[in-house]
Amino acid sequence: MAAGTVAILVTDDDAPALWDVYEAGLACVVFGVDHFDPWYTMRLCGLNPAAPRARSGWVLSPEHGVEGLQGADTIIVPSVPQAVLDGTEPLDPLLVKELQDAAANGVRIASLCNGAFVLAEAGLLDGRRATAHWSYTDRLARRFPEVRVDDSVLYIDDGSILTSAGAAAGLDLCLHLVRQDFGAHVANQLARKLCVPAHRTGGQAQFVTRHVPDTDDDSIAPVLEWAAGHLDRPLTVAQLARRAGMSQRTFFRRLHEATGSTPLRWLLAQRVAHAQALLETTSLSVEQVAQRCGLGTGTNLRRHFTAHVGVTPTDYRRAYAG
Repeated sequence: MAAGTVAILVTDDDAPALWDVYEAGLACVVFGVDHFDPWYTMRLCGLNPAAPRARSGWVLSPEHGVEGLQGADTIIVPSVPQAVLDGTEPLDPLLVKELQDAAANGVRIASLCNGAFVLAEAGLLDGRRATAHWSYTDRLARRFPEVRVDDSVLYIDDGSILTSAGAAAGLDLCLHLVRQDFGAHVANQLARKLCVPAHRTGGQAQFVTRHVPDTDDDSIAPVLEWAAGHLDRPLTVAQLARRAGMSQRTFFRRLHEATGSTPLRWLLAQRVAHAQALLETTSLSVEQVAQRCGLGTGTNLRRHFTAHVGVTPTDYRRAYAG
């Protein structure tokens, strides 16, 4: 017996961007191709079944309107209309109702990348952990404070509602669904067929670009720049406060206003980010990297690096060294 019907929802009824085509394509490749027998039945659904066209000339041509969501066992939402993402227009009420009805009936609903904004607009993420592309998670958290946004993971399985981070993380979530439905062996076979890992270690924290934040506070910006350039030293809060010419209490408050973090957490994040750069661009040993970024020993580096990035320094270098 097949694993049921998967409805893939194309939410943009005007001119979907290339990323929307990519995300929808991931889901179609997994659920719309008969990789094994039995397999899924796929429906491509949209607000406008009249073949919206992407700017590149690619065409997404839904066979069904939103009524095609009815009776599906799984609904995949791989994208979000740009106006909904920007907050300038609400989600179509008909779509909101269909998604809410499906959720009430226990249908499994998964968003890929910023499709999480669609689920949030429909109220399906209230009180739940959720994720999206790391560059939009702050926006998701601001727009929907009821959602417990986690930007450190590749995907989140919260029972009948699932969300993934951006781009290739959508494929991770699709393979997770296959694993749920057919077991690890079939999911591993499919991953091998697609030339991807069956299960990636780590989370999207390893892809986030970190930098010294811009701030209008001229009293603190120079010391942040200085600290970022001297991470090999055993820096202390007292030392940084003195260099900024302020009390430790004032320095703590100013840094928190500029970065949203405490001084020690900020320093640790900078040290880990510097370690990432060294692992990507040099052949230094883990011990040498630890010394250069101020974490002292390889053991200390491994502990903090794995906690922040989600993978070990060795695994990170293997994936990203140029």
